[in-house]
Amino acid sequence: MKAVRAHSRGDHTVLVHEDAPMPGTGVGDVIVRVHAASFTPDELSWPVTWTDRGGRDRTPSIPGHEVSGVVAELGYGTTGLAVGDRVFGLTDRHRDGAAAEYLAAEARDLALLPDGVDHTVGAALPMTGLTAWQALFQHGGLAEGQTVLIHGAAGGVGSLAVQLARDAGARVLGTGRTGSAGLVTKLGADRFIDVTTERFEDIAGQADLVFDTVGGDTLARSAAALRPGGTLVSISAPPPPMDGRRGVYFIVEPNREQLTELAARVASGRIHPHVGAVFPLRETVAAFQAKRDGVPGKVVLQV
Repeated sequence: MKAVRAHSRGDHTVLVHEDAPMPGTGVGDVIVRVHAASFTPDELSWPVTWTDRGGRDRTPSIPGHEVSGVVAELGYGTTGLAVGDRVFGLTDRHRDGAAAEYLAAEARDLALLPDGVDHTVGAALPMTGLTAWQALFQHGGLAEGQTVLIHGAAGGVGSLAVQLARDAGARVLGTGRTGSAGLVTKLGADRFIDVTTERFEDIAGQADLVFDTVGGDTLARSAAALRPGGTLVSISAPPPPMDGRRGVYFIVEPNREQLTELAARVASGRIHPHVGAVFPLRETVAAFQAKRDGVPGKVVLQV
């Protein structure tokens, strides 16, 4: 098969499009014929990209842990999926990723992709969708009628968080820079806060939940926008200590049930992931560079 691999540690410039052996299956695995894949821009800096669960070197490594494709083969003991199923999901970071024609993944990390949803959308949804879902509902406990402040509301995660919060009946405030106002408002935010000219803590008031995707000074100031008893959820760094308020830092985890809920919302038109650009697999280096250059939303590899 063709795959994109890194034979030594480094940034995206070490990636090579080349021939690679077909993956093998373990117990509970499936082989997916990849139609589209996506990646996290900084994943080549993660230790898990280069080592297995025992800490042993596993280069050459294949990046990209968001996949959409069709089940081509079942491993021993695999249940819940069948050959020919359209699937998507977030795969194990300790294993080779989806920037390849075929991927071996744990079946439990994949969910069925509805027939009306394109594979490009399927690949753009897992990381951003699961992160937004887990932040808002699993860790943040967001409920109808509450107010949520979302930092970085035009980004891949933030844009889906805006849509999910709106769909849940919450009042949504989104922060960003001037050029993001139209997008964030279109996605359903009740109020866009331009961080270049406005202080979000002066506008948000007493929010029930703050979801931070930005970090730094934004995270440090966010407690001032929370009501007593409110929750600050961050994916950038652990929140600082806060009197009378709860702070949560988390790293997204695969979850089939949540993927299924997200796919149903996409299929019904209630939400849609923001795809900023699509590149063929052989141009993966250019795709990583595009994210580094600031392409908004998800960059997808077409396999």
